[in-house]
Amino acid sequence: MIRTLLSGSVKRSTTSMPGLIRHSSSSTSALAYKQLHRHQARPPLPVLETPAWDANAAVSSILYETPAPSLQPRKQHVLNCLVQNEPGVLSRISGTLAARGFNIDSLIVCNTEVKDLSRMTIVLQGQDSVIEQARRQIEDLVPVYAVLNYTNAQLVKRELLMARISLLGAEYFEDLLLHHHQTTTTGASTPATEATDADLINKIRDQPFHPSNMPASEVLRKKHEHLNDIVTLAKNFGGKIVDISETSCIVELAAKPTRISAFLRLVEPFGVLECARSGMMALPRTPLQTSIEEAEGLDEQSKISDIVDITQLPPG
Repeated sequence: MIRTLLSGSVKRSTTSMPGLIRHSSSSTSALAYKQLHRHQARPPLPVLETPAWDANAAVSSILYETPAPSLQPRKQHVLNCLVQNEPGVLSRISGTLAARGFNIDSLIVCNTEVKDLSRMTIVLQGQDSVIEQARRQIEDLVPVYAVLNYTNAQLVKRELLMARISLLGAEYFEDLLLHHHQTTTTGASTPATEATDADLINKIRDQPFHPSNMPASEVLRKKHEHLNDIVTLAKNFGGKIVDISETSCIVELAAKPTRISAFLRLVEPFGVLECARSGMMALPRTPLQTSIEEAEGLDEQSKISDIVDITQLPPG
């Protein structure tokens, strides 16, 4: 469907603006597409609440240009951008968001089934009105076809995680952390600090469960026990082990961002040596057609849930 719309828009724009578009791979094709669909009325921008000014606040705002901060809540927003596949588009979009002071939580760029068209999934935090202004500003860029706000939609969210987890136990991992801290702060640390770090390292190495104080066969059994526990956790979260070495293993997991964070918290005691997260990808769920009886039943259920607190009911 996207291919049909794009090809149709390019043909019509070529006849109406022959000097503007030479071929479908130019960034001006996105500009022509937006000009042809500009007749569609857009909803008005959300309005920020008017602050209750007093004399002191008004004078401070005039003198120092520091208006009162908005009280609207900040929440996570998901923007889906359809852009022309050409160099420089990512820098222009990220520069637009950076100019407004947004910190991008995650950003994923990939090709689509349509040639010369890429999809960007941007996750950031902000207020509704400010995000809507930024969305329209990004949509007005030349190589951008459309920017969709998936914040309030029912989404299918996925994120890929690859984590290297230690198999030698928590004691060995704490030893590694302290040794790394001691080597990185040698130049700026005092003799008292170095002595304290050395005492902590020696204290950890003197523990009976440290690998240096255990027989080789016992260390091997402990490593296999830790590996079995990590495999069980990964299977319960839908992941798998993709690499195993003498001292660590690599886990691959694709799930919702919240499940990724929960898995990392559970495997943190084993020792996470390295971690790479791809960022969130999202697509809206396809709506299902329901009958009139089902729709009425859903309305009655929502009314009952508004009246009755389900959390206070007994189980079952």
